Amino acid sequence: MSVPTIVVHRDADVLAKAVAARIITRLVDAQSATGSASLVLTGGTVGIATLAAIAATPARDAVDWPRLDIWWGDERFLPSGDPERNETGARRALLDHVDVDPERVHVMLGPDSGLTAEEAADAYAGELRKAARPEDHGPAPSFDVMLLGMGPDAHVASLFPGMPALYDTRPVVAVHGSPKPPPTRISLTLPVIQASREVWVVAAGEEKSGAVRLALSDSGPFQVPAAGARGRGRTLFLLDRAAAGKIPPGMGRIASP
Repeated sequence: MSVPTIVVHRDADVLAKAVAARIITRLVDAQSATGSASLVLTGGTVGIATLAAIAATPARDAVDWPRLDIWWGDERFLPSGDPERNETGARRALLDHVDVDPERVHVMLGPDSGLTAEEAADAYAGELRKAARPEDHGPAPSFDVMLLGMGPDAHVASLFPGMPALYDTRPVVAVHGSPKPPPTRISLTLPVIQASREVWVVAAGEEKSGAVRLALSDSGPFQVPAAGARGRGRTLFLLDRAAAGKIPPGMGRIASP
């Protein structure tokens, strides 16, 4: 796994715009190299603000949207269209405004599909298997970019401290009893996260500062899930000043004066 690079921006608004610019550049580079690209989305305030920033910039037209695969790191097990679903937020912020191929937007199903959370997790694992190539050496694609938010408890995706999903080696799991509502969710697991080419952890706000410090320490991922959020080739912690407030001086690169 790669060693994290830390980049600190002035505030949450600048952070979202800077991450949006990074995503566009990375996707264009990947498409230039291989003809397509893959992006794993996250929810949360900064995650959705980042997608809205992509939609708002003319630079978005540099991305060949029909040749992009969109995935999610986790999803709340709620019906399609529910405003609390990460998918709903992503569609409103970005996906409804660009020419994505519907067949390449890989949605985690909700209860309105008629599936249980376990069955929906298995169905998503099946989609991952179909998309994986021999060079990925696993049951899921090696994503070009995986975006992850982080909670004040250092959870990423729907992998919460001390919960069984952190020990699971399947690519996708149902999560029950989430400490953050709703209680039932679907999540990618650490092995899939760590197989991604690049993992970007995006966090803003003083309430995240303790979790950021722990995630960048020698903590184990079972008590500090974000400590296991590492990409195969590159890991970025993209923070605002408030979220970076408790990391050692000089550890991060200040990008926004």
